[in-house]
Amino acid sequence: MTRTVCLHGPESSGKSTLAPRLAAHLGTAWVREYGREYTEAHGQDLAMADLVAIAEGQVALARAALADAERAGRHWLVLDTDPLMTIAWAEMLFGRRDPWFDRWRGEADLYLLMDIDLPFVPDPVRFFGDEERRKRFFDISRAVLEERGVRYAVISGTGDARWEAVLRAV
Repeated sequence: MTRTVCLHGPESSGKSTLAPRLAAHLGTAWVREYGREYTEAHGQDLAMADLVAIAEGQVALARAALADAERAGRHWLVLDTDPLMTIAWAEMLFGRRDPWFDRWRGEADLYLLMDIDLPFVPDPVRFFGDEERRKRFFDISRAVLEERGVRYAVISGTGDARWEAVLRAV
């Protein structure tokens, strides 16, 4: 059986940097962040329907990768994100979520909640760079995990300390 570990947390907290590194360390594949591709293609003027489309696209990528990992006999699959993170986005952008998110099941075996102790690095598809909104996004991200009752570990620190925290959690 293949176990999934999902990186979770606000923008610019190291998820997309750590996902391929963790996958390489575990000798497995990783599933990229579909939402970034979607936003780059469609722009930042997102509606709730866009967030559902992003979540559905992420689920499709994860299902295909999980099937491949199981066929290959891999013990792990690393997810850069999943619909639980998209719920946090919905809460940040709209203060609510679509009922699709409450119906979705398929949670990862372990979530790594990335702390916001790294400097924010702006880019064209990032929204919430100021300290107050980053903190709110982190709190919402944690609340989503707690609401679902999933296993998670908070990953803090910089450089080697952050990487060591990831390895300890996994």
